[in-house]
Amino acid sequence: MDNVINLVPSKWVTASVLAAITGMKPGTIKKARENSWAVGREYLHISPYGKPNEKSECMYNHAAVNSWIEKQRDAQPI
Repeated sequence: MDNVINLVPSKWVTASVLAAITGMKPGTIKKARENSWAVGREYLHISPYGKPNEKSECMYNHAAVNSWIEKQRDAQPI
């Protein structure tokens, strides 16, 4: 018998978890981060040393990203 473990993501998730829970492709996540998302709202730079910089790994607020996706519903091409 297979054991199923359900995990609830935390507020801030890695790019791979964000891709898994939203269906966004890694390239889409990168372009949105560079062009549309705000540091502190949709993403944060993190560092194991507590002093992140622009090249540090990013963590994503999946609730804020979902809100950003929802806002695009009314802007769909006809």
